[in-house]
Amino acid sequence: MYKIEERYHPIIELALEVGALQRQFFRKDGLEISTKSSTVDMVTEADIACDQLIVNRIKELFPLDEILSEEQGLQPLTQDETSGYQWIIDPLDGTTNFSIGHPIFAVSIARWYKEEPEFGVVYIPMLNELYYAQKGRGAFYNDKVMRISKQTKLNESVLATGFPYDRATAINNNSKNIEKMIPLIKGVRRMGAAAYDLCLVASGIYDAYWELRLGKWDMGAGCLMITEAGGEFRMTIDDGKYNVITGPKALCDQIEKIVNMSNGDE
Repeated sequence: MYKIEERYHPIIELALEVGALQRQFFRKDGLEISTKSSTVDMVTEADIACDQLIVNRIKELFPLDEILSEEQGLQPLTQDETSGYQWIIDPLDGTTNFSIGHPIFAVSIARWYKEEPEFGVVYIPMLNELYYAQKGRGAFYNDKVMRISKQTKLNESVLATGFPYDRATAINNNSKNIEKMIPLIKGVRRMGAAAYDLCLVASGIYDAYWELRLGKWDMGAGCLMITEAGGEFRMTIDDGKYNVITGPKALCDQIEKIVNMSNGDE
């Protein structure tokens, strides 16, 4: 069984259930798709259905916890008493991939206590890859212990990154960072699902990762995977967006000197 406290086992099972629901919607004829803030900031009927399933189940299991989900925002507590915990939910990370039939997308569910991650689970349904972690108890991929890469040389490293959904208007949309980084590294990957990128760093497949302007739900679970797998997770918050560099310390130090992590001028 899962190698963390039993109280979190139902949430891992919930992630698997949500993944099964995503598979039902995947490449469905007539999938309903709408936009939010821009044409690249999309939501599908699958996002909404998965979000509702997760939020409703967590309310049943943890009625004193606050809930922050990408699609419904911050959920008001129905109880006068509060536990101090907050659930952070991305019901379908990689909506653009999902909407075009690309099989890389995820469900990400995390529980934080006073702005510190306590538990996280990420499930990649089309690959049947399950990642989970609990603070102080380790990080696991399909129940096997995860460890980050031991790589220290940037020119021998494969890094991952991405671009913000508001890249058309963001002053720093990461494009110049990519331009500077490409000649210095072995390779760069852009998966299109930040939660999965972080899990791949935690499991040592990617050597390191950086990205700008993430939502809290994008990295709510993945950040704990990294630290419990022995890596560093460096994060700044700018205008409600999260700028991240993560991986082994040696690579984080080098990346930090190259990329501009500000949401201001590039």
